[in-house]
Amino acid sequence: MNTVKLGVSALALLAVSASGALARDQIQSAGSSTVLPYATIVAEAFGENFDFPTPVVESGGSGAGRKKLCEGVGENTIDIANSSSRISQSDIDTCKANGVNEIMEVRFGYDGIVFASDINGPAFALTPGDIYGALAAKVAKDGKLVDNTNKTWKDVKADFPAQDLLLFIPGTKHGTREVFDEKVIVEGCKSTGAFDLFATENNGDAKQAAKACNDLRKDGVSVDIDGDYTETLARIAANKNAVGVFGLSFYQNNTDKLRVATIDGVTPSVETVAKGEYPVSRPLYFYVKKAHIGVIPGLQEYIDFFVSDDMAGPEGPLAAYGLVPDPELAKTQEDVKNNVAMGPLN
Repeated sequence: MNTVKLGVSALALLAVSASGALARDQIQSAGSSTVLPYATIVAEAFGENFDFPTPVVESGGSGAGRKKLCEGVGENTIDIANSSSRISQSDIDTCKANGVNEIMEVRFGYDGIVFASDINGPAFALTPGDIYGALAAKVAKDGKLVDNTNKTWKDVKADFPAQDLLLFIPGTKHGTREVFDEKVIVEGCKSTGAFDLFATENNGDAKQAAKACNDLRKDGVSVDIDGDYTETLARIAANKNAVGVFGLSFYQNNTDKLRVATIDGVTPSVETVAKGEYPVSRPLYFYVKKAHIGVIPGLQEYIDFFVSDDMAGPEGPLAAYGLVPDPELAKTQEDVKNNVAMGPLN
């Protein structure tokens, strides 16, 4: 692949025109631990195939990455925030307050959220209602909200094993937590009737009901994991009866250690997520500081390369690792090529 590097004088001129951003010779990104392996694959391939240094890719979590992106414009700030949840309005407001006025939102594919346990443990056929029944602080019983006293999976559902409840879930700062809360806990709350009871307690306020649904147990059954999925895997290795939450791609690269549960009768896979059959999936993003394009050497080339068919397409290395390719990838490629900044949040 051939690229053209800008000369020092050209970079200096561009730097002046980009709100004071100064040129450094290496792209810098940070954020989601879920996006980390994908971004690392792209960065290493970029360094091997282009005439630019290999980009720096750091983790730290989706929220932390977006926070760093919004610190301002300049060589001492990052160029890209990797994120497994969508940017929030508060992030955008922080960006604008610090002079980051244009952000490119790039959706490069999808990932599933799976529940898995030790490879030698029992098979679980779960529903969001089962997971809610295991984790919620309060559950519906006989038309009333009561404290959750379930101790084993058999307490949750009669045909489950009499195995102690212990679940390792993403911490509140983890990008996975948002989709976990919305598509598992709140949906489970609704299916069990607890949502309606919470809504009644809150004068019909659906937002307050959803917030109440997400109040989880604090008796040791529900354990937040603030690190990446390797920490969750290590916890399960030490607690063979536990069930953990993972990204689909991480599970697919650890099938020798983990046994995955079905959700609503559907086995998570690239195929079931792509077809919309698996109910717990999420888009993956990276956010680009537009003011740094044309200033940081190779930034445009890198983001073009990231969303190229060679990388993010169905036959690319990201799909081989576990990414579910985006059916609208061609539109994303065009938007990236034209540096289209994101509009208001929907």
